[in-house]
Amino acid sequence: MRKLSKTLRVIGLATLVSGVFGAAPTYAKTFVYVSNAEDGNIDGYVMNMTNGALTSLGKTEAGNQVMPMAVSPNKQHLYAVIRSKPFTVVTYAIDPSSGSLTKKAAAPLPDSMPYVSTDVTGHYLFTSSYGGNKVAVSPISETGLVESAAIQVIPTGEKAHSIRTDLTNKFVFATNLGSDQILQFRLNAQTGQLTPNDPPLIKTPANNGPRHIILSSDNKYLYVSNELSGNIAQFALDATNGTLTEIAYTSSLPADSGLLPGFTSQALAAKAVPGYKPTEDDNKPRVWASDLQLTPNGKFIYALERTTSKISLLSVAPGTGKLTYVTNFPTEKQPRGFRIDPTGNYLVATGEKSDKLSVYKMNQTTGDLALLDRYPVGSDANWVEIVDLP
Repeated sequence: MRKLSKTLRVIGLATLVSGVFGAAPTYAKTFVYVSNAEDGNIDGYVMNMTNGALTSLGKTEAGNQVMPMAVSPNKQHLYAVIRSKPFTVVTYAIDPSSGSLTKKAAAPLPDSMPYVSTDVTGHYLFTSSYGGNKVAVSPISETGLVESAAIQVIPTGEKAHSIRTDLTNKFVFATNLGSDQILQFRLNAQTGQLTPNDPPLIKTPANNGPRHIILSSDNKYLYVSNELSGNIAQFALDATNGTLTEIAYTSSLPADSGLLPGFTSQALAAKAVPGYKPTEDDNKPRVWASDLQLTPNGKFIYALERTTSKISLLSVAPGTGKLTYVTNFPTEKQPRGFRIDPTGNYLVATGEKSDKLSVYKMNQTTGDLALLDRYPVGSDANWVEIVDLP
């Protein structure tokens, strides 16, 4: 009887502890990673997929000005780019049970690179340089590590920004924000070499500033955010020859935004000339668009605008992929990066001038965002990746 009583007391104590401190941790399925450029580290979180709540995993040291990140297609590694000298890409192994990051390799990059992605197979890493006007291809080893220098560096137009493969892994596209153009490449999946397609580029309307690229899940359409205008461009993708055809430009801003177009490179250069006389418009708020994401169900696109700190919602028409502006939602100050979880239930956004990140519940019918909670994050938080493990 005493032994049984003692056992019951132990069980009761365990129940009490569980009630006070939470249930014993089990293997998590979804992890959120945020790079903090100023702090030089990466915040990790576990996401509760029932309610979207985040639990901190702590911080992983990376390097000064850690910014863009990418997840390997097999979800075993996280690649983080350091934009301070020496320019490097760091490979971290993702622990599938805890979400912790372990540094496994570091490799040199040819410049400060604000964007990183992988090919569909996970054999090659693509990076682009805004200040260096170039894109690069780095090899990824069979073990998933980036351990050596780029095997190809290609000069581009002004202010290269993003670089992505199509879903067939045959074609690669890269934006040039300053030159208002999109480069078109063919990818040799055996060697990683990029060669210019025919034509090698398409020009976009002047003063838009093409920035980030996303593709529809059926590989029929490519969408591009435009930093200077706030427009989102839609292109038809010919999956046979890998070329783009312009369809439409749709504003991601409300009519009453009050924003003037962003300054072009030429305008900024003119302002820097000695003797330049400022105009009354010089200090008015300007469009400063950044990232965009497509929902897993393909029904909505969300886009960030940094000056007003808003997330815009646009609907995607079935079949045609045509965009229509719907509304926008307030978010963290000066938002640069965000991600949608693979189930399409939650959106996580950060702000470069905020010490918090926001988690939203997404209405999969209307696209509306409902703020669930805000969580502490490091300084100059700018890039988000979400890893959903089976």
